[in-house]
Amino acid sequence: MVKTINDEKLIEEVLTRSIDTIYPSKDDFRKMLKSGKQLRIYIGIDPTGTYVHLGHATNYIVQKRLHDLGHKIIVLIGDFTAMIGDPSDKSSARKRLTKKEVLENLKTFKKQIGKILDFTDKKNPIEFRFNSEWLSKLNFEQLIDLASNFTVQRMLERDIFERRIEENKPLYVHEFLYPLMQGYDSVALKADVELGGTDQTFNMLAGRTLVKTYQNREKIVITTTLLVNPATGEKLMSKSLGTGIGLDLSPEDMYGKTMALPDEAIIQVFIDCTFLPMDEINKMKKDLESGTNPRDLKMKLAYEIIKTYHSEREAKAAQENFINIFQKKQGPSAEVKVIKIKNTNIIDALTEIGFAPSRSDAKRLVEQGGVKIDDQVISDINSTLPAGEHLIQKGKRHFIKVII
Repeated sequence: MVKTINDEKLIEEVLTRSIDTIYPSKDDFRKMLKSGKQLRIYIGIDPTGTYVHLGHATNYIVQKRLHDLGHKIIVLIGDFTAMIGDPSDKSSARKRLTKKEVLENLKTFKKQIGKILDFTDKKNPIEFRFNSEWLSKLNFEQLIDLASNFTVQRMLERDIFERRIEENKPLYVHEFLYPLMQGYDSVALKADVELGGTDQTFNMLAGRTLVKTYQNREKIVITTTLLVNPATGEKLMSKSLGTGIGLDLSPEDMYGKTMALPDEAIIQVFIDCTFLPMDEINKMKKDLESGTNPRDLKMKLAYEIIKTYHSEREAKAAQENFINIFQKKQGPSAEVKVIKIKNTNIIDALTEIGFAPSRSDAKRLVEQGGVKIDDQVISDINSTLPAGEHLIQKGKRHFIKVII
């Protein structure tokens, strides 16, 4: 078994940075961390979209700190629960995904999460699991036994359920099953600790109940801070809303989207999504309060984000590209990629060069005015490209030269 590290400074950072609440208490978790026992710590993520975003990265950064202390880390993919749909913070029932859709979505999850966690570590391997391993095998008798641990009153304590009833919106029985399924994950994994955003508190506490019932022991629940706009309270990262900065984005797109974040969120993103020391971040906070131009700190943030999730070389290139396009009003600074293609229809061409994951996304991109051919906006989805060379631009930051 791997020997854990009892380092006061590292433990204190785990207990405080990006942390909202620890159940039953911070002191209980501190004692566990200092006990010398290797803890089993997991985060669950449902593949309801094709990307992992910076909001999720907060949790994996906390996991990395715990892995550095020698604890067993588990990344759980909710391939089964994604087919139910998490009702957390939803004003209506989620669209239930098919198994095919789920498998398609999670194709690059390990690669994206691997930008933070080291899946190649052989001394203390990180587990990558799927909850269909056990949830798909539960029979109806076992499901009834699970359900017997919760009252309808407790389920209806969820604000979102109360709101839906008040607004006379449908509340489906299968939505009650979701916290039972997520809760059972903790039992199946024999987890000591579960990490998740504050929007997952109800589901994670359901797991705490089931661990106590079936295994007669305590499970620590840690809720991490959600990335929100301090001025409006709106989530900055949401797969459901299709917003946020995905870890699968190119360095240029990631840089540009970081620069588009509200000024009020700069410090929180530094805290939750980077590995910069807190003393540096606190200094930047004071600088901001003293009148430093938020744009300068945001550029530093964008650089740090690209360095963290790509590389320093790509961070430098993305920054230079951004300066040329937006400050010097020039074209892209780096050499534009050249691709030979056969498709002349603009929709097929956009999917072929990777500017859109599907024809429907390509159509939407064109209809929204997000595509330029040779510096001319294209709005007709039936447009074709004549033979020769053309510069295709997506949004403000993406350029590819195609040869027909």
